[in-house]
Amino acid sequence: MAFDDEWAEAMRTAAMGSSPAPDLVVTQDDLGAVGHEAFLVHGQLRGKADIAGAGTGATARAAAECSTRNLALGPELSATLSTWDSQVKTVLQMYAHISNHLDFSKKAHADNDEAIAASLRHRDGSAMSVSEIQRYVK
Repeated sequence: MAFDDEWAEAMRTAAMGSSPAPDLVVTQDDLGAVGHEAFLVHGQLRGKADIAGAGTGATARAAAECSTRNLALGPELSATLSTWDSQVKTVLQMYAHISNHLDFSKKAHADNDEAIAASLRHRDGSAMSVSEIQRYVK
């Protein structure tokens, strides 16, 4: 029996005894799009958040000015900025992790697919029949 015939028969058999169609499907394009969006959000947040690192943000300057004028608001504003800074950096790390992980996942899955496809071929490059593949599963 030819591969196409065996494959069609296996698909019919699987369709008869299988559960409803899966409700979650993720494609390589989906992973890439989500990773790209995470990268964009990371860049936008980094550019617009008032991060205290250099002390030159508007909030840091306001806290310094209030402290210079002996207003109690200065140290309180500095404490608030420190908390804000920590939380923004955590969110930035999460977006960077999402972007990097999805890029890695996309590449790893593509590499796995390539390795599996290569292992299911004969030396001459022809595809294995379904019955040959089933021997590996047992």
